[in-house]
Amino acid sequence: MSNRLEGKVLVAQGGGPTPVINQSVVGVALEARKFSQVTSVYGAIHGVRGIIDENFLDLTRETTHNLEQVSGTPSSGLLSTRDKPDEEYCARMFKVMQAHDIRYFFYVGGNDSSDTVRIVNEQAKEANYELRAIHIPKTIDNDLEENDHCPGFGSAARFVSQAFAGVNLDNRALQGVYIGVVMGRHAGFLTAASSMAQKYFDEGPHLVYVPERAFEMDKFLGDVERTYKQYGLCTIAVSEGISDPQGVAMITKLLGTEERDSHGNIQLSGTGALGDLLANEIRSGLGIKRVRSDTFGYLQRSFMGIQSDRDAREAREVGEKAVQYAMWDNVDGSVVIRRPVLNYSVDYDLVPIEKVAGKTRHMPDNFINAAGNGVTEDFKNYCRPLLGSNLPESHRLRAPKVPKILHP
Repeated sequence: MSNRLEGKVLVAQGGGPTPVINQSVVGVALEARKFSQVTSVYGAIHGVRGIIDENFLDLTRETTHNLEQVSGTPSSGLLSTRDKPDEEYCARMFKVMQAHDIRYFFYVGGNDSSDTVRIVNEQAKEANYELRAIHIPKTIDNDLEENDHCPGFGSAARFVSQAFAGVNLDNRALQGVYIGVVMGRHAGFLTAASSMAQKYFDEGPHLVYVPERAFEMDKFLGDVERTYKQYGLCTIAVSEGISDPQGVAMITKLLGTEERDSHGNIQLSGTGALGDLLANEIRSGLGIKRVRSDTFGYLQRSFMGIQSDRDAREAREVGEKAVQYAMWDNVDGSVVIRRPVLNYSVDYDLVPIEKVAGKTRHMPDNFINAAGNGVTEDFKNYCRPLLGSNLPESHRLRAPKVPKILHP
């Protein structure tokens, strides 16, 4: 194997968009253009589907200025796909890469994307074709193994925390019960980020439910009743993936039917049904009339103006580091983010793709309170720096009350 592998670079994005995913692509493009062994830098439109269709942009001919403009724009600049490649699919991709003399493949994505890189890597080795394939982490769910945190999570968590800060103001003005359903099929990191909205002792979310703990309706209603009696209101954050003690998704249990998406996964909060069903349980079980629910859905994935500056920097660097590992070290794998010190700093590492591909990371036990309806200070200390700087802050009126005359 030669030390200087010459050919083209191909970068693609897969899975759900994030507020900072374009930073990683731009990091790849700009860093790769510095190396003389790179003949061109291509971007695949619509991810792996674009590779099969030979639908490429020549990023070598894109201006640096416009790449920088795109880097600050949310969502997938190269567009994305939900295709989940199998061996045959990857074999077709590999043939296209060979035809175009692709020697470096960078795929920005989550669990499924990392597995795609693993398969392509294996096929290249079997064909004795020199190819460096590297997975670049991305997911708002924050559920990739080996990573302290994932690019995209910090900005999405910033959105969730700010949204609940606004909910706190609204629910205090016209008191009632509010339920916010947040993305998270198997991992509750993003839902837990709602806790960062708490400033005053009586603010919400008062209750937080994540997929890592079984959800029991009677206990839920008891939690809501106690909170409502104490504060005269109750704000709840709940992950779309909550399940009962038997592992049955609550959306399936409450609806009485099971809907599945194109990947065979149970359809969770796409319709807003979970929030409505939980609201109905509160109304009928506790007799509270003012109960409202929202499903955040796609909002946290591409909302303008909520990029965490720290998240953006790290998303750029994982793209740059991927290129450096491939060019300087001539290796494959998955780039991961480490947090070596308690306060805050990050290091980057490259691990074998098998350590990340197809695996799901969950919230550790010390991030969830003993009652299973909230988070701990350990989680808040973990999450706080990821939200970035200059978070908006709410304030309350502090003027003294005027003594009553007619109603003492």
